[in-house]
Amino acid sequence: MSDNKGHILWVDDEVEFLRSHILLLEQRGYTVSTVTNGEDAIDFVQGNSVDLMFLDESMPGIGGLETLTTIKESQPDLPIVMVTKNEEESVMEEAIGEKISDYLTKPVNPSQILLVAKKFLQGKRIVGDKTAQDYIREFNEVSVKLLGPMDLDEWTEIYKKLVEWEIELDQHPELGLQQTMAAQRKECNQEFCKYVEKNYRDWVQDESITLSPHVVDRFLVPHLDTKGPVFFFVIDCMRYDQWLVMERHLRDLYTIEKDFYLGILPSATPYARNAIFSGYFPSDIERVFPDLWASKDDDDYSMNKYEKEFLEKLLERRRIKLRNDLKYIKIIDPEYGKQMVGNISAFVKNHLTAIVVNFVDMLAHSRSDYPILKEIAPDESAYRSLTNTWFTHSSLLSMFRQIARTPNATVVVTTDHGSVRCLRGSKVLGDRETSTNLRYKYGRNVKAEGKQAMYIKNPEEYKLPRRGMTVNYVIAKEDYYFVYPTDYNKYLTYYRDSFQHGGMSLEELVLPVITMKPRA
Repeated sequence: MSDNKGHILWVDDEVEFLRSHILLLEQRGYTVSTVTNGEDAIDFVQGNSVDLMFLDESMPGIGGLETLTTIKESQPDLPIVMVTKNEEESVMEEAIGEKISDYLTKPVNPSQILLVAKKFLQGKRIVGDKTAQDYIREFNEVSVKLLGPMDLDEWTEIYKKLVEWEIELDQHPELGLQQTMAAQRKECNQEFCKYVEKNYRDWVQDESITLSPHVVDRFLVPHLDTKGPVFFFVIDCMRYDQWLVMERHLRDLYTIEKDFYLGILPSATPYARNAIFSGYFPSDIERVFPDLWASKDDDDYSMNKYEKEFLEKLLERRRIKLRNDLKYIKIIDPEYGKQMVGNISAFVKNHLTAIVVNFVDMLAHSRSDYPILKEIAPDESAYRSLTNTWFTHSSLLSMFRQIARTPNATVVVTTDHGSVRCLRGSKVLGDRETSTNLRYKYGRNVKAEGKQAMYIKNPEEYKLPRRGMTVNYVIAKEDYYFVYPTDYNKYLTYYRDSFQHGGMSLEELVLPVITMKPRA
């Protein structure tokens, strides 16, 4: 009964006055059926496939609102547009409460009706076609940019575009552009790694480049002269795409300003997060706190146990005196997070509260450790969806909601590093003392393929801890992960398609800093 453009049911007791509208719809390829009362409408949708309904509000017998309620019980996804002479606000509110799809006030003109039909019956295709056209145009623009030299700001803009397009294309899987998107991101990462490898040694000496040790000075300190409380959230292992998923839940609560900085190498918690809290590069931390790098491996928990002290000393060096003691909280399990939701209202009395949140990092590791999570989140799009599911029900969102009730509060949110989905293995050679991280290694004479890893012979030139006279580093590029020749195939398979960090990629190094002010 319906053609490709869809079947419309028009319910109106004065349907004879709508012939011009119906004729226009039929000329444009829609099939239109009509009935004159609510009872017939209910019977019709039970026996026929209907894609869209126009429903008069005022009819003899069962009225439009009652008809709407009855039909929605059996056809909850059927778009129903109410068409009525009644302009009373109470009628509009009742229709909205009954989940009306749209509301038109008589007299309606043919173009209004055609627009509504296109919106509900062809809208997804039209939006998809426009999305595909826009993406292909920007795809070509990015490809041209990759041919020429770019600075860090341009690389940041490219990464932002890539992420925003990935999220947009999540809504249009029918376009089949995901593989094209993935190929372009791979190409961008390849060129970005060449750029970082060439320039990183100079960047750590250049105060104009915003790196991890500069985050507190440039994004947090300027807000400490305000009268209201300041909250500094560091969400471990959060990528920009994950932040955008979270941001959707916060736009009604806060005004949101986004900046970016470049994470240091290795893009791992002991290096990057200590750099943020201390304001020092790792080599400076080694000089001031020599015992910190004395252990054989970089354990996230033991290596980051001085974050509060680091931040206190940084503020002391900047001669910043807080109104009361710094409050520092590290949330590493859900139960403690729930406790913090109850306590967060008390923290608004503090001048500065620093909160480290480990849940996103746990999400990445759990996906690697539990096959069921990998099945739930088999790719980047599903990983974003998993992040959204977690955040929707998280104590972190509850904390943000609580803080939003304080009109003069400032919330600064950032991360120490991101993560990359590792799909290619790289053979690495080293002795028993070599570190264990999959994306970076340090030790005596550690070696890896030059196209797949960045070799650092003199750590001090890169402001990395020496850890001994003969230690060198290798940093994995793009989506490579290190595997030893022993049992190579076993571990190659085991770690493939896991989210890791510590290496060099857009996802790990181009990091957001968010400043939020409550709308209240």
